[in-house]
Amino acid sequence: MANEVTVPLLPCASIDDMVGFYEVLGFRTTYRQRKPNPYAAMQREDLHLHFFEMAGFDPQQSYGSCLVLTSDIEGLHRAFAAGMRAAYGKVLVSGTPRMTRPRPRKNADGVSGFSVIDPGGNWIRVVDQAAAAPEPTPAGRLAKALANAVVQADSRGDIEQAVRILDSALARTQAGDDPVARVEVLVYRAELAIVLHDPDTATDMLGRVEHVVLGPDESERAATALENATDLAATLRSDP
Repeated sequence: MANEVTVPLLPCASIDDMVGFYEVLGFRTTYRQRKPNPYAAMQREDLHLHFFEMAGFDPQQSYGSCLVLTSDIEGLHRAFAAGMRAAYGKVLVSGTPRMTRPRPRKNADGVSGFSVIDPGGNWIRVVDQAAAAPEPTPAGRLAKALANAVVQADSRGDIEQAVRILDSALARTQAGDDPVARVEVLVYRAELAIVLHDPDTATDMLGRVEHVVLGPDESERAATALENATDLAATLRSDP
């Protein structure tokens, strides 16, 4: 048989919180009930997510997760980010809920992906299904360190291990280091500092980005990281 559809059912502590958050991301509520069990169905175009409320549920202990395959990963991320900026004045990068940025995943053959961690602690893992071929293996020590850190933080949620990897790479400078990779590592380290509620380190890393000399071609290659740096600086300004 064909044309089957699988819809994930994910736990949460509050249906109201889930509906409010996913509406920010452009979803609409297609079904909702309070009795006999709190339940909500959310839809954004062909993306369906259902949620059920559990008394005493702790989002920090959630194992809820699902994969979303898309042919326009950058477009979907931009739409989610725009919704967050409109509702919260910034892209949420720390706490729960939050969202990571699209990055190639070493543990997924270099295919790009990002994650939304919703108010229920569920990881909605968005994966690029349009990639015709895996990204090339990262070259250079900084690029390799970044790839390993992304696996730890964005895929496994082990922020501390990712920080150790990046700090070790940044602790020394070697001739031949790619300045674009240095920018990407510094910006990602700043992002993880914000996740860990460490604004001083985040500010320091973003300051170091400004001192990396980039040529025109390198500035183009670093454009995504520099855009992320701008978002992170805005987050730092908006946080109390």
